[in-house]
Amino acid sequence: MSCSSDLAALLGSGAANASGAAGYICGQFESVSLQFTDAASAIDSTYLLFSAYLVFAMQLGFAMLCAGSVRAKNTMNIMLTNVLDAAAGALFYYLFGFALAFGGPSNGFIGRHFFGLKGVPEVGFDYPFFLYQWAFAIAAAGITSGSIAERTQFVAYLIYSAFLTGFVYPVVSHWFWSGDGWASASRTAGEALLFRSGVIDFAGSGVVHMVGGVAGLWAALIEGPRIGRFDHAGRSVALRGHSASLVVLGTFLLWFGWYGFNPGSFTTILKSYGPAGSINGQWSAVGRTAVTTTLAGSVAALTTLFGKRLQTGHWNVVDVCNGLLGGFAAITSGCSVVDPWAAVVCGFVSAWVLIGLNEAAARYKYDDPLEAAQLHGGCGAWGVIFTALFARERYVNEVYPGRPGRPYGLFMGGGGRLLAAHVVQILVIFGWVTCTMGPLFLLLHKLGLLRISAEDEMAGMDLTRHGGFAYVYHDEEHDPSKHEGGFMLRSAMARIEPNSTPSTTNQV
Repeated sequence: MSCSSDLAALLGSGAANASGAAGYICGQFESVSLQFTDAASAIDSTYLLFSAYLVFAMQLGFAMLCAGSVRAKNTMNIMLTNVLDAAAGALFYYLFGFALAFGGPSNGFIGRHFFGLKGVPEVGFDYPFFLYQWAFAIAAAGITSGSIAERTQFVAYLIYSAFLTGFVYPVVSHWFWSGDGWASASRTAGEALLFRSGVIDFAGSGVVHMVGGVAGLWAALIEGPRIGRFDHAGRSVALRGHSASLVVLGTFLLWFGWYGFNPGSFTTILKSYGPAGSINGQWSAVGRTAVTTTLAGSVAALTTLFGKRLQTGHWNVVDVCNGLLGGFAAITSGCSVVDPWAAVVCGFVSAWVLIGLNEAAARYKYDDPLEAAQLHGGCGAWGVIFTALFARERYVNEVYPGRPGRPYGLFMGGGGRLLAAHVVQILVIFGWVTCTMGPLFLLLHKLGLLRISAEDEMAGMDLTRHGGFAYVYHDEEHDPSKHEGGFMLRSAMARIEPNSTPSTTNQV
């Protein structure tokens, strides 16, 4: 029976115009209900847009972190690569990436709709969702750029960034985040889940951080270490970045942006988990996710502080910043499905994972100026395993509803199925990125498009590739044209813009 007929019966058949009154009242209720639906959609869209803005602001954090971690003579180069990661990523994710990631209905391997956003908006795929996912895609590309800083040709940055954001990353995100993905925990109802659980990689310890970290690993291995990074006896030589202040600034900007990265991955906020009027809703889960994110990063920072103090005898702010970011990368997978106390465990272990991998990198002469492969790849992999151990049953069923009896964390009594799915995730991400990005970097290397010349590397890319230094002092005493004995190349000096007078004091 309809609302109007029910209400007409309550008004009484003898009442004048009972049917008309019932129809009018029900129409008003329906109108109000639709307005509430529109308001809920507007609130959720606003929440997602705000989260997208926060994640995009992480690009500024990456830029500051990268700039502070390289020597002054390469500052302009690394800043430009961060700008181009966002710009090139926007175009290629718009043309191909979003469709390959979320273009359903499709098969379990790759999406096939929404190329160039054709067909958008539709239910579940409005413009805010695209913007949010684009911000994630360019974050993966930014991770890789840190691994090959100070020695890579600019054209190589453009090629790998377009390929990563337009193809490699979208395929991985389709596998684990799309409703059609073969390993997705939120797979369409009726579709079988991997090990009856799917992969719970909520905000991307594997999808984002491992993809960027593994890509950076192969790029740095193929390219080789920077000149002077290891002496003739094979001992490690520190090539310190020129500004710890920029590193700290970048770290705080990334910390701020992570509150869009992790809590924002719910994509909606106006959803109730329990009886109307209770506090049990997605808004509470969003708050819990922000808390677990904060605790994991903070504990990782403190653990790194004292761990490196025992190791080196110094209180090193750059190491602490990297430890903090390692904790964030690790908690990203399970931030929504673990308790705050478990986040403390996550952060503590991630600090030692990063310290151990940095030791291994130095031993095997692997050079990564921003520790990107160790931090994002290594700590990201630990985060994937951590989630499979500590995911709580209640949170898993709230965040991934509709699958009664879904496996959860091994240490929480949920069995080993989730752990098995997460081991598969680590293996397939490593394999996929290796088979796609590895050959690309190798091809660029063979074509002479990957690494700059030794002369340009010694002089600095700001001078030899970008027309001058990022820091310019108008001081004749330090004008390089007055000092023929300097290490600058005359051909490089000739390419300086007429009005620029770079200072040799900034060539670290």
